[in-house]
Amino acid sequence: MTINCKGNLIDLSIPKVMGILNTTPDSFFDGGKYKEETILLNQVEKMLTDGATFIDIGAYSSKPGANFVSEEEELNRLLPVIELVLTKFPETILSIDTFRSHVAEKAIENGAAIVNDISAGMLDEKMLETIARLQIPYIMMHMKGNPKTMQSLANYEDVVKEMMFYFSERIQKARSFGLNDIIIDPGFGFAKTLENNYEVLQKLEYFSFLELPILVGVSRKSMIYKLLECTPNEALNGTTVLNVLALQKGASILRVHDVKEAIECVKLIEMSKKI
Repeated sequence: MTINCKGNLIDLSIPKVMGILNTTPDSFFDGGKYKEETILLNQVEKMLTDGATFIDIGAYSSKPGANFVSEEEELNRLLPVIELVLTKFPETILSIDTFRSHVAEKAIENGAAIVNDISAGMLDEKMLETIARLQIPYIMMHMKGNPKTMQSLANYEDVVKEMMFYFSERIQKARSFGLNDIIIDPGFGFAKTLENNYEVLQKLEYFSFLELPILVGVSRKSMIYKLLECTPNEALNGTTVLNVLALQKGASILRVHDVKEAIECVKLIEMSKKI
């Protein structure tokens, strides 16, 4: 499996790591941490040095109950960071975490390569046609509602079955616009109970029937720290355990705060397959 990022084919047959760079003041783990340019660039350099293939920049917190951010504010947070990162590290493959088509388009115009949409085009009817016109890789995530309402919608008769129907419909819709490179994200923590999250992880290989790369983002999430009765800061070990499970069950991309540890997971799993 490959995706085309600005003319470069990225081979996902060996899983890749996507480093998280939040520019929001209210992110659940690293909110407000990277306000200063030097600190931000140091973090990007560390993630790239540690082996990240992609850097995912978010300017709108999607944690449960997150505050509304205007499109103008999202762009004001996002575009200077894109320019800053690509000026210092011009070969970086940037993914933009947004559900707004205009934000996505401006980010791509300014050098980003991928759009990561938590709503799979459900929160902006122009998103799919915009991505198709730009012909860039598109990450579509499973979620119900929006960040304000999603946790009240975490009710399913069969969570995996309903997610498969959801992705089948969204993929078909995306293909109808001419999208080529699609990546699916089960959306751990989005409109799902603790039990839902672990059922989806346990059955992750089912999503391989969609024949698309699978992105898994469990890094330091509440499904780990609530179960272990710790804090996000103490959830690295739990994150590593779940990343290993995800890789064993077919994940192509790990979206993480801690790149070095995720790369080590990939290396160990890949070696175990060769023996």
